[in-house]
Amino acid sequence: MEEDFKELEEDAEILKALAHPVRLCIVKGLWRRGSCNVSHMQYCLQVPQSTLSQHLQKLKSAGLIKGVRNGVEIQYTLCHPKTVRILQALFKKSGSEPFGKESS
Repeated sequence: MEEDFKELEEDAEILKALAHPVRLCIVKGLWRRGSCNVSHMQYCLQVPQSTLSQHLQKLKSAGLIKGVRNGVEIQYTLCHPKTVRILQALFKKSGSEPFGKESS
């Protein structure tokens, strides 16, 4: 019973981190796309860079995403297996553009 509760606490923390439309859109896009940089996310989400950075920090702090530097940009990816399972339960994987706009 105690182990079940501990796992439920972890699940609740993941859900808290996902409980904002911008953060949910970020992880949904990363799930569908595999990885993405901030410039593309900002273009697709149409939010200020500072706002996007705050949301990315919350997701990183929760251990749901990680960033890997590639030259001057950082490529973000999902890094928590439960996040993928939650996204699979919420969304059907389709061929649509992950962040809601066509790539240029």
